[in-house]
Amino acid sequence: MIYFDFAATTPLDQDAAEVYVKVATEYFGNTQSLHDIGGQAQQLLENCREELANMLGIDKKGLYFTSGGSEGNFLAIEALLSAPLKAGKHIIAGMAEHSSVHGVLNRLKQDGYEVTLIPFDSNGLLNVDLVLSSIRQDTILMIVQHVNSEIGTIQPIEEMARIARTNNIHLHSDFVQSFGKINVKNITPLVSSFSFSGHKIYGPKGIGGVYLNPNLAWEPFFPGGTHESGFRPGTVNLPAITAMTAAAKKILGQLEEEQTKFQLLRNTLIETLKPVRESVEIYQALHDRQLANIIGLRFTGIEGQWMMLECNRQGFAISTGSACQIGMQAPAKVTDALGLEKDAAKEFIRISFGSTSTLDEVVKLGETMVRIVKSFKRLP
Repeated sequence: MIYFDFAATTPLDQDAAEVYVKVATEYFGNTQSLHDIGGQAQQLLENCREELANMLGIDKKGLYFTSGGSEGNFLAIEALLSAPLKAGKHIIAGMAEHSSVHGVLNRLKQDGYEVTLIPFDSNGLLNVDLVLSSIRQDTILMIVQHVNSEIGTIQPIEEMARIARTNNIHLHSDFVQSFGKINVKNITPLVSSFSFSGHKIYGPKGIGGVYLNPNLAWEPFFPGGTHESGFRPGTVNLPAITAMTAAAKKILGQLEEEQTKFQLLRNTLIETLKPVRESVEIYQALHDRQLANIIGLRFTGIEGQWMMLECNRQGFAISTGSACQIGMQAPAKVTDALGLEKDAAKEFIRISFGSTSTLDEVVKLGETMVRIVKSFKRLP
């Protein structure tokens, strides 16, 4: 089976796995314990916090470890709402935000918050003018995913941050698909908060982080916690934190090389699909606003689930969208944001490359999809 679903999760890096085992067996103390074994664990935790903060270009005082991106989005949003810059209960968010964000927004609506969802334009980007026109006197929070997890478009966070700052609005951004794939250090100081995840960058599952502007006087959603300055309850997962830190250091060291490789793989797949180009629609932005390793597309008349199962049968693992959404048997959120009709939305699939993807594998996938499309078209 050849894996093309790296946007859903990545295999644990071997070096990171070795770090995990070493820390789990040799630095097993509780970071809150007062004895020397606990002190060693606490020192290692703070070393990881400082190292990751340096990679992200942020103040380590604002970095908190979580169980992953979904929890990170939830806790960051709640923290920002506990420390608004002005009075109000209006929130602006992208229509294609991750399901974890939509889950929080749906609950907040029941608590009296009003939410305005912004769709994508034809290039998969938020319309800045539409965002501006949606701002009200009582708008206190904007939520904009940096890189869309289903089509890989890169949102203009710099512009969104400027708008938020001018209007005294907090800005939270989901960096789960961007950290480790593109350089984020130029935008991390611009947002009120962001989240990231370990298992998207060849670290362990069940670990991630949130940055919150340390100047904010936020209140914990779960009161009474002592770990992570009360940001979340529960003993910190030190082995996973150290493994994630090791994986992050490794992937950031290969950033430029991997970007070049992914652009080649993307161009190759698109070229290989040319024999059925009249049936293919790829959702993407211009080069500087497009993450190369995520391709969102559809084949006209062929349901995405059928294409995914056919590819699986022939030895290729692709997906029909965000793994956190698939269990709901609903179309990918991005299809709503792009304004696709119901039948077209069902045709959506996602292909995502990773560190082990090769040119030969991409050509084989493209040729297989061409055969599947041609066979389907011949069916009565």
